[in-house]
Amino acid sequence: MRDFDKLWDFNHPDETERKFRNLLVEVQHPAELDYKAELLTQIARTLGLQKKFAKAHEVLNQVESDLTNTVPRTQIRYLLERGRVFNSSARQEEALPLFVEAWKLGCRYGEDELAVDAAHMLGIAESTPERRMEWNMLALEYAERHPNASRWLGSLYNNIGWAQVEAGNLAEALDLFERALQFRQGQGNANLIFIAKWSVAKVLRLMDQTSKALELQLELLKEIERGAESDGYVYEEIAECLYTLDRRMEASSYFSKAYELLSHDHWLTNNEPDRIARLKDLST
Repeated sequence: MRDFDKLWDFNHPDETERKFRNLLVEVQHPAELDYKAELLTQIARTLGLQKKFAKAHEVLNQVESDLTNTVPRTQIRYLLERGRVFNSSARQEEALPLFVEAWKLGCRYGEDELAVDAAHMLGIAESTPERRMEWNMLALEYAERHPNASRWLGSLYNNIGWAQVEAGNLAEALDLFERALQFRQGQGNANLIFIAKWSVAKVLRLMDQTSKALELQLELLKEIERGAESDGYVYEEIAECLYTLDRRMEASSYFSKAYELLSHDHWLTNNEPDRIARLKDLST
């Protein structure tokens, strides 16, 4: 793993960009072409996450000009990040062949971690639930067989779990989320454990195991009260559990807090306006 991988903070891509650009200044020797090119692909990724798509493509154009002189790993990184920028800017048709090529090269050259990354992106970008599931399952099988790619297991359990929720297969989803939680606990990352526990609780509520779901969400609320970042989705789930349990006076304050936080989530307001409206209607 390149040392710059350890600097990634996906919640703050602007800060990560600054760190990477500081590293880039230090790269001077021609022999470091591959390192520089890989680093540029990651700068492009930070720009994509900031929705600066044109700038991301400009950086990737710099990489592309030297691509024939780089090792396969660098070429795979380029394909992945060009594909991610296309995918994030709603140009999936252009992203898909890049991810497929990254997958093939990753498998061919034993870049297991990047191969799974490509398959997992195809599990996001493909146009039908069936194709997305096929790629997610292929990614999971590959990651389980290749220890170098095992760090992907938590994300894949999570992604496939939500695909099962979408398909209405709640028992299968719960099993996957519980496996994700166990995996995240083994990693010891508090933020990822928090997300995995929330996912388990969410599915328990959908399976009408409301009291158990509420118990887990209240544990997460205690973590927030002890200093974890405030999370509108936790307040929303507590509210929904209380509402289902006919504790509606208690639920209203949680709906209010959820609305206060989630009404500022631009993706949610654009894609699920009815959900935001429900939170507002059920608020205090």
